[in-house]
Amino acid sequence: MTRRLPPLNALRAFEAAARHQSFSRAADEMAVTPAAISHQVKALEDQLQIRLFRRLPRGLVLTDEGRALLPGISDGFLRLADAVGRVCNRDLAGRLRVSVIPSFAARWLVPRIGDFHARYPEIDLEIEAEARSIDLNTSDADIGIRYGSGDYPGLATELLLREELFPVCSPTLLNRGPPLKEMADLRHHVLLHDIYAPGWLNWQSWLEDAGVRDIDLNRGLRFSDTAMIIQAAIAGHGLAIGRSGLMGKDLDAGRLVRPMPVSRPAPYDYWMVVLPHRAEEPRLLVFRQWLAEQAAAPPAQSAPGGRASAPEGS
Repeated sequence: MTRRLPPLNALRAFEAAARHQSFSRAADEMAVTPAAISHQVKALEDQLQIRLFRRLPRGLVLTDEGRALLPGISDGFLRLADAVGRVCNRDLAGRLRVSVIPSFAARWLVPRIGDFHARYPEIDLEIEAEARSIDLNTSDADIGIRYGSGDYPGLATELLLREELFPVCSPTLLNRGPPLKEMADLRHHVLLHDIYAPGWLNWQSWLEDAGVRDIDLNRGLRFSDTAMIIQAAIAGHGLAIGRSGLMGKDLDAGRLVRPMPVSRPAPYDYWMVVLPHRAEEPRLLVFRQWLAEQAAAPPAQSAPGGRASAPEGS
């Protein structure tokens, strides 16, 4: 035999009023008037032929019958919300392949990825870290994060993150060593060099711009990988040229510090790229929105800067 249930709006009004212990706050939640909530609850009481609330000057108090009814009603609405959510999110379920350069994957994307998985557990994220720029038309990747000028013919592009450059070191080195207040002070410290760095990312251009000419750039420690340079700086082995896109978490955590206020904009930025006809696919859309939200978070100890144009695998 079919059970005749009370109207859904009346049950919603009761559940909201019971949670808030107030018709007014329940009305705010449901975007109706307190009188409408009161009317719905009274109609429910009349239909069930029981009193659900004792109406007191200081607010509402559930009766024994109201307390007995509330858990089942609340659980029912939660189940309804879950069911609707599953139907609405079914287009999100599946694999999403992200092509990204290794340094950005390791230092920026991976530390944040737990938040994305918690929000969208139905999306199976697959991160492909490669120094070369892959062709989205022929690869299995759904979206790319590229480091460059933003000029990618045939692709829909969206700026993800601008990058700032500045000297960094460990707080231990800053506290124990000679002063580090201006570029000339670098002559008293070990410099960490990237063997394959372009001109804008090596110490020579920084020192020349600062008019510091008595530092032997053949000295210091040299590395072929960005991650090794960052780790060497954290360990206190010397000073590195810091990149806000890769070292923000280390600055936030205090593993690295900026010993002097000098900075400059990097000539390239990080971009999200997708095939134009796929840009509005649900999985790609929520991932792009999440990336933009993460990039919009306040940067660690960043400084104002300007702009210029990029290699994919820096």
